[in-house]
Amino acid sequence: MLEEATVTCPYCGEPITLLIDCSAGDQSYIEDCFVCCQPIAVSVETDPDGALLGVDAQPENS
Repeated sequence: MLEEATVTCPYCGEPITLLIDCSAGDQSYIEDCFVCCQPIAVSVETDPDGALLGVDAQPENS
């Protein structure tokens, strides 16, 4: 189950689209911004059925 989610880069403010694997459940990982190449800490929340509930993007160092 792959879903697209758009988040705003916490460094450059540009919207970026992430491809989320909802079958992996709740997850946290580092993704580089496609625009400014800064590392973003991405947190994904899913429900028990694997539906995407939310995606949060924060600076890696916060």
